[in-house]
Amino acid sequence: MTKLRTLVIGLGQMGLSHAQAYHANPGFEIVGLVNRSPVQLPEALSGYPLLTDLDAGFALKPDLVSINTYTDTHVDLAIRALEAGAHVFVEKPLATTVEDARRVVETAKRTGRKLVIGYILRHHPSWIEFIRQARELGPPYVMRMNLNQQSSGPAWEIHKRLMKSTSPLVDCGVHYLDVMCQITDAAPVQVRGMGVRLSSEIAEDQMNFGHLQVIFADGSVGWYEAGWGPMISETAFFVKDVMSPNGSVSIVMAEGAKSADVETHTKTATIRVHHAALDTEGRFEKPDTVLSMADEPGHQALCDREQAFVLKAITENLDLSRHMQDAITSLTVVLAADRSMRDGRAIDL
Repeated sequence: MTKLRTLVIGLGQMGLSHAQAYHANPGFEIVGLVNRSPVQLPEALSGYPLLTDLDAGFALKPDLVSINTYTDTHVDLAIRALEAGAHVFVEKPLATTVEDARRVVETAKRTGRKLVIGYILRHHPSWIEFIRQARELGPPYVMRMNLNQQSSGPAWEIHKRLMKSTSPLVDCGVHYLDVMCQITDAAPVQVRGMGVRLSSEIAEDQMNFGHLQVIFADGSVGWYEAGWGPMISETAFFVKDVMSPNGSVSIVMAEGAKSADVETHTKTATIRVHHAALDTEGRFEKPDTVLSMADEPGHQALCDREQAFVLKAITENLDLSRHMQDAITSLTVVLAADRSMRDGRAIDL
């Protein structure tokens, strides 16, 4: 098999993890790593060309461009790569506006290149099982989710840089709105967002805590919240819970889990399934089912799985139409929620 010549742009936490996935997978050949500033490379990546110039990277004529930069750069980089004939992997969120996201998708369709957006939870066996269990319960659903992060030091600096272009509600929310949409498979019809600026270190028009409530066409409802910063509470920072008339399914975190630990962001520990059926005496017919996820993949293994999917999508010519449309749908909801929390009104979708 001919290896995919791969250019990696952006070497932050996710960019380095994806680069290591390409390095470990024989289907890829890294031709260059691009970062605006000097970066300490892990030993596995130390032999690859490290560039600061994008033009030099594109001159290498890659088959795949992996974009792991800040959100406000995604659109221009993705369209440039697609127009140059390369396939594209781009971290979520795809864009800062729905219109720009659609432009990227339309360019991918016109050029016949593959576009994979970094929804890493779609490749996580525990999350796949969580969604499957929720769907078995049947609608309408109540979906309660959050991912707050108490950050300090370098992590807080990263969050402040991210918030120059994207609020936590958007950056993290696309993942969990995507999960909600997979569970209901119904169209979101209205969203309301609210948020608070809890730090003088961010722009006056930015909010480092946000909360949204969304209504779906099948009567399901969901809420999601995200907050970043040194003031964020670690109490109930990770809630992933779905209820329906037939019961509930919940991710139960291990004792002592910390919000700043990147492994915590994807780990599930156990999944608890509660059955609502009652017997003739009004007692529960079945006890809760507890599914252990002790052998689930860690962060790097998930990145390996995600990039294996990218390879499969390209080499097997997978139809990514639904994948791309789902990315637009989840982005539409969180951007509307972001606008709602600034305008102080609900927004019909």
